[in-house]
Amino acid sequence: MTRERETDAAQAWLAANDEAGLAISEWVETEISSALSLKVRTGALGLDARAAALAEYRRVAARVMSILPVEPRHFRLAASFADRHDLGLRAGEALHLAVCADHGANLVTLDQRLLAAAPQLGVAAESPKPGCSPP
Repeated sequence: MTRERETDAAQAWLAANDEAGLAISEWVETEISSALSLKVRTGALGLDARAAALAEYRRVAARVMSILPVEPRHFRLAASFADRHDLGLRAGEALHLAVCADHGANLVTLDQRLLAAAPQLGVAAESPKPGCSPP
């Protein structure tokens, strides 16, 4: 895995909640692949380390999470969320929220924009970082 500023908080949250019926959407792997590729392009990560990090993500996801499919209705809902220009959502962020909204799932994220937008769209959200919650 790669080390990020909030890795410890995220791993602690995951360890405390790994039996809680966690789910992620298929979109998450796209996001992770994109982030790892960016690290390769910028020289922060080599190809072998990228492959190892992706394999570790897949191992953890298979062990503790169910995978929610991304359906055409999610893209339509994401578009309606992105139409809320006041929220400042990007397409990928809106898609995460749409999948959560459709499944009645609680969004867990470190992304402050998502934490702020979620309750305005009827999505419950929390941060894995202690003391960091939606406004």
